[in-house]
Amino acid sequence: MSHEVDLVGPALGLSAPDTAAVLETAVLAPSVHNAQPWSFRTTPDVVELYADRTRRMPVADPDDQELRLGCGAALFNLRLALTARGVRPAVALFPDPARPDLVAEVRRGGTARATPELTRLLDAVPRRHTNRRPFTDAAVGAAERHALCRAAAEEGALLHVVPPAQRAEVGRLSVAAHRRQLADPAFRDELLHWIGAAADRPDGVPARAAGPAPAPHDRWVVRDFTGGTARTRVPGRDAEDEPLLAVLIPHVTGPAAEVRAGEAMQRVLLTATVDGLAASFLSQLVEVPDVREELRRLVGAAHPPVAVLRIGRGWPTTRTPRRPLADLLRP
Repeated sequence: MSHEVDLVGPALGLSAPDTAAVLETAVLAPSVHNAQPWSFRTTPDVVELYADRTRRMPVADPDDQELRLGCGAALFNLRLALTARGVRPAVALFPDPARPDLVAEVRRGGTARATPELTRLLDAVPRRHTNRRPFTDAAVGAAERHALCRAAAEEGALLHVVPPAQRAEVGRLSVAAHRRQLADPAFRDELLHWIGAAADRPDGVPARAAGPAPAPHDRWVVRDFTGGTARTRVPGRDAEDEPLLAVLIPHVTGPAAEVRAGEAMQRVLLTATVDGLAASFLSQLVEVPDVREELRRLVGAAHPPVAVLRIGRGWPTTRTPRRPLADLLRP
């Protein structure tokens, strides 16, 4: 990291190495297809988080909702890292209409002391990764479900745990949305750009981090991220019958609300990691507009869902790579 530290000046009263460490924590966030659609600019008084629209998904995410969710997840990591270093982050979302890609300005709002809970969440940041493989059939307990819902509420969002009566319909919607997306050549081309990535590529989803290809009998469709090279499933490792399915719903709409929802999403994912749970996304449910609307009506939400999580207990897998910090810094 030493050569990258030299590229980052001190910010918010931190040393240059601590400032670089904060940014390196921020980028360990999830993003659609691991595109990592963010960049940063630091000065002594501010850390700026930008959306990198060169890494957007115009077919799957034409309104950039998932791009803003990813930026929100990175922002939550950044907040955790600052708090652990005694900085209370004061965040302004979309502070400059003349710079629409400036997602957030983060300034020193005073001193802070990390609570034990926030410390556990920060410790979970490097361990958190999307697990695209089948889970075991071990159930997620009531206390764990409550902790996940509370995590979303702490960041101003609602996490709706899908009850048994709604599960079959969510499964039907998931399969239908998945098939419709794969029938679109433009979607397939976009997906193939990011999946089955070479081992030395710093973004995208490499085959080693992908799960097996979906099978016709799977109730919960997880995309084939291997680029068509998925290995045959290990016997007994079919997709689980009953994962916990959770729908993340913001209380308001708009770009700022989507960034806040990304913060809530990351807090949920880190809470799951602390509890030893694995998670992946059923993104097709929010990427196909009429399916997203059907899901909204099914769960009785006032606003459209922004993410659907599949949560359970998984076998170990590897994390996706990250771009060098030097590539993420703006002058």
